[in-house]
Amino acid sequence: MKSYRKELWFDVPGRRALINITPQVRECLRDSGIREGFVLVNAMHITASVFINDDESGLHQDYEVWLEKLAPHAPTSQYLHNRTGEDNADAHMKRQIMGREVVVAITEGALDFGPWEQIFYGEFDGGRRKRALVKIIGE
Repeated sequence: MKSYRKELWFDVPGRRALINITPQVRECLRDSGIREGFVLVNAMHITASVFINDDESGLHQDYEVWLEKLAPHAPTSQYLHNRTGEDNADAHMKRQIMGREVVVAITEGALDFGPWEQIFYGEFDGGRRKRALVKIIGE
């Protein structure tokens, strides 16, 4: 069995972004040489997410509205966490909703997706450099 590891780095200038990272994960898979196995992709920060869904701009706007309704950023005083001097409690909650990681099967050297599936990095507290881990195991 082989193992491959790579960190993907992101510099999101704004507070939030949804970034399709499927091309980078496919590149990692090609570099790994693994033809059968699994790929794990996880956010390595507690205010970011990795998830699978459709790459459709209307859906992404819907996520933005929905997440802001569920965990609004303002007023920041509504969150006990923000009493620590931070203003990102909403980002922690958004990450909890969207998830930390995804696992995708690898079959015949390709990501074994269903129709329309893509991998996304979700940033909910940008403005500093963050990363996601790609770990591939298999043969």
